[in-house]
Parts: sequence; C-alpha cells; structure tokens
Amino acid sequence: MTNHTHDWASRFSDRMTRVRASEIRELLKLLDQPDILSFAGGIPDPGLFPAEEIQKAYEAVLADPAQAAQALQYSVSEGYLPLRQWIAERMSRDGMPCEPHNIMLTAGSQQALDLIGKLFISPGGTVMVARPTYLGALQAFNGYEPAYLDLPEGALSQGVDAGALMAGRTPRPLGYFVPDFANPTGVSLTLAEREALLGLADQLDMTLVEDAAYRELRFEGESTPTLLALDIARSGGIDHCRTMFLGTLSKTLSPALRIGWVCGPKAVIEKLVLLKQGADLHVSTINQMVAHRAVSEGYDQHLHRLRGAYGHKGRVMLAALERTMPKGVTWSHPEGGMFVWIDLPEGIDGAALLARAIKEERVAFVPGAPFFAEVPRANAIRLSYSLPTDAQIEEGVARLARLIGRVLAEAK
Repeated sequence: MTNHTHDWASRFSDRMTRVRASEIRELLKLLDQPDILSFAGGIPDPGLFPAEEIQKAYEAVLADPAQAAQALQYSVSEGYLPLRQWIAERMSRDGMPCEPHNIMLTAGSQQALDLIGKLFISPGGTVMVARPTYLGALQAFNGYEPAYLDLPEGALSQGVDAGALMAGRTPRPLGYFVPDFANPTGVSLTLAEREALLGLADQLDMTLVEDAAYRELRFEGESTPTLLALDIARSGGIDHCRTMFLGTLSKTLSPALRIGWVCGPKAVIEKLVLLKQGADLHVSTINQMVAHRAVSEGYDQHLHRLRGAYGHKGRVMLAALERTMPKGVTWSHPEGGMFVWIDLPEGIDGAALLARAIKEERVAFVPGAPFFAEVPRANAIRLSYSLPTDAQIEEGVARLARLIGRVLAEAK
C-alpha cells in the first residue's frame, strides 16, 4: 500500500514562516470557560447591538421583491452606492470632504489592511508603526514580508532625526497608526503629534494608513481632527493626500455584518478595487443594504448610547485599578475606545503573568509583547473593559492586583 502522507510544511510558501496564530484569538477560547473573568478580547458588548433594527432591516429588504433580488445577487466591488454615499457625507461633516468614488467597502477594516499590504508592501519594504501597535495589522502585513520600523516612543512630541531613523532602510515607507484610542493602549495622538506625524511623512515621502476603528467611541474630552482631515487641509484635496482612512461599523453596529471601508485618493481606490475583485469580489450585498438601513435613522442616538455605556465601564476599570494596584504599576487613561494598557514593574513578564493569572486567579488578559513589531517589551499587558459587567471588572481587577502583589513580594 502506497503511503500518501505529505510533508505539507515543506510545500508552503516562504511567507508562511511569518504567519503566526493570534494570541488574542487563542485567548478568546477562554470565554467558553464560565469561571474565567476575561479582559482579553476587545469585543463589543452584545447587549448594545441594535438587533431589533437589524432584524427589521433584513425583513424590509427581503420583503421587497426588487430589493431582495438585488440583495441576494452579485454586486460591484466598490460597494453598495447608497452606503458609500452615507459614509462620504458623514466623513465630509467630520472635516474629510470626499466623494463615493473615494470609498471602497471591505469585509471589515481587517480586509482593508490586507489589501493595503498587498498593494504597498514589497518584500523587505519598510513599514513604520507605533510602539506598541495593533496586532491584527501586523498579522495582515506579515504575509507581504515587510521590515518593520518602530517609531521611537516620544518621537512625535520630542522630534526625531528622519535620516537616522531610515538609515539602512528601504525608502518611501508605509506608515500605520491608530490616532484615536489606539488598540492596544487606548491612547490618542494630540493635535501637535498628528501634525508632527504628517510632517515626518512629508520628509520621508511616507504613505500613511489611519486606522479609525475606535474614533466614534469617544466618551470624554474634545474631538481632534483626523490625520486625513489635516492632510486634506494641507494638500488641498483628498486626491492629493498621502493618507488612507480606514473606518468600520464593527465596533458600533455589529462585527458580524463585516462592513468596513477605505477612504483615500481615487487612484488608490481604483487599485484596491482590482485587488478586492481577486479576493472575494465584494462584501455581502444584503449585509451592505441592511447596514445602510440601520445607520440611516437613529445612528447618532445609538452612538450616544454606546459612548455612555463604554465610558461608564472604562471609569469603573480605572477606579478599580487606582484602588487596588500595587505601587509601581501604571496604566493609560483612555478617553474612548475599549482598552487600558498596563505597564508592569521591570522583571514581570506579561506572558508568564497570564499563565499564573489563569491558573491561580481565573482571570485573563492579553500579554503586551505581541503588540511590538520590531523590539518586544514583555512587562506590559492589555485589558479590555468592553465586554465584562461592572462587578466582573471590579472582581477581575482585584484578582489581578492580588496576583501582581504576590509576584512582587516573591521577587524581593
């Protein structure tokens, strides 16, 4: 009998050596264990989904024969025009004047990252990111074999030697940043830092990707112009910009609809459309039509509800951290989004702490090291407050603080 067992690993492309399982996705499996208090996934609270409005939208679309025929059919790769028009109008009100042809709908903004990586990253090409940065962006870009460059901490406020920064690197880098309530830190760039980033991009002829996944979830403070808005003001129009804006309805409406978008110069959108045609042709037509119905009425009131809910949970977590954490532990103070970043004392490894936290305290979080592209830092963790209840936040933080206190005592 012939043995047909194949060594599949030897057949995979070289780029697969850079593809790793998401630590966050693996941690999400812990949610199936009811005794685990999890701060791991940045998952929207399902109690805040507008399920009734979404149900009514599906029913309305399918009840109309003409709409149903369109909804269940193939569609254009650019995306459902009425939804692109709604996005363009909304972005224009937020200081980013654009037209529907400047927008392509994607299967969540995660697909936008993948298509942008395919369009702009050549093997060995430079990709500049913050320290730390969104793990999902690194996963999307890794398959295109970039050489990462961590933007030094404080560089945007203290200045940076652009020539020294790029020494030995490929020119005209791609820059990826989350200016508003960044995943994983919850921190936002100030107006001065945004201007400095655009100035650095001009010096380096850098293409910028602005990930605005959490921008609509501001619950404190004053709104700051987007990178794209500032770029449009400097360049004279969106088609002269170097910035691409990524938006999504996953954090505000529902992740399952898989509705995200790229907004940028028409010349870039045209190329991304060609890549999307080769990837999946288009986003689910019925989901696009349902999303349009769901956002066309009452969306701002829905956002007000989300901001109130997440703002309350964020304040509960910050108060619990202040009340329980041992000396030497510090954390970010977000004004929006879903995350708090914890800096641990030197010598405490976030991954090792997680293993003990699950075993000893039945609490989960995400270690910080995977969020660093170039040079990892182990003594940090990410907590998300979006999913747990107030009581779970308070109990989970107390458990975590108790464990950190033990670890510090053992180190003495």
